[in-house]
Amino acid sequence: MIPGATDPISRDGKLLILAYDHGLEHGPVDFEAVPESKDPEHVFDVATHDAVTALAVGKGVAEAHYPDYEDEVNLLAKINGTSNLWMGEHDSAVNWSVEYADELGADAIGFTLYGGSNHEVEMAEEFRDAQEAARHRDMGVVMWSYPRGQGVKNDTKPGTISYAARLGLELGADVAKIKYPGDPEAMAHACDAAASTDVVMSGGSKASDEAFLSTVKEAMDAGAKGLAVGRNVFQRENPEALLDGLEKIIFEETSVEEALAAVESHGAQATLDG
Repeated sequence: MIPGATDPISRDGKLLILAYDHGLEHGPVDFEAVPESKDPEHVFDVATHDAVTALAVGKGVAEAHYPDYEDEVNLLAKINGTSNLWMGEHDSAVNWSVEYADELGADAIGFTLYGGSNHEVEMAEEFRDAQEAARHRDMGVVMWSYPRGQGVKNDTKPGTISYAARLGLELGADVAKIKYPGDPEAMAHACDAAASTDVVMSGGSKASDEAFLSTVKEAMDAGAKGLAVGRNVFQRENPEALLDGLEKIIFEETSVEEALAAVESHGAQATLDG
């Protein structure tokens, strides 16, 4: 990690990355619960919330929509990704260059690495090129570190997730995005394994407000620096309400109960305004 590299995509040293690469990685199915989330402008509007420190999107979405939001949203360019139609060993195509991301105004890059895949060596070499290009442009580097593939028997095993966090450090990421390993002790071990690389928890599938906020609280108390979340925000009818709660936990270090109160307060106000 390079000191200051994440400053443009963080707040007080903490991160809340809104991830919106799901249209490529998962397909339109992720937008069915809240149809307006299919429109990138809807999610860019959500990303203007004070709690969001960066929005992670792919090249096409960035080209089409970021110019209208460059003064309100910090861009994290997700430079690789593969559709869910791909049925081979886990891999991720490099879809745009760091140079072009910089031209579009990106503050940082995001890169998926599937440790344990038969394509790990190739992906690590691609990450090397992207990481060094980002360094030349003073851009932060976030690794989506997801052990998957033939070499991985259980990608939720605490030791495997700690290894994923360590890969972020060893390969030069400023931030490693990892899955929550199931309990605070295991998360603390993963954060320790990452050493000077910051760890953020992956948001995962949509959960209830209380369940999700409780997991985020556990991760933060265990040493995580924040969250990279997609579906748990944009699959909600009122995503700003949950962001109010996440802001309480991540940046104000409140209890889950206080965060839930903020969510409920926002929801009640939205009902009155409606």
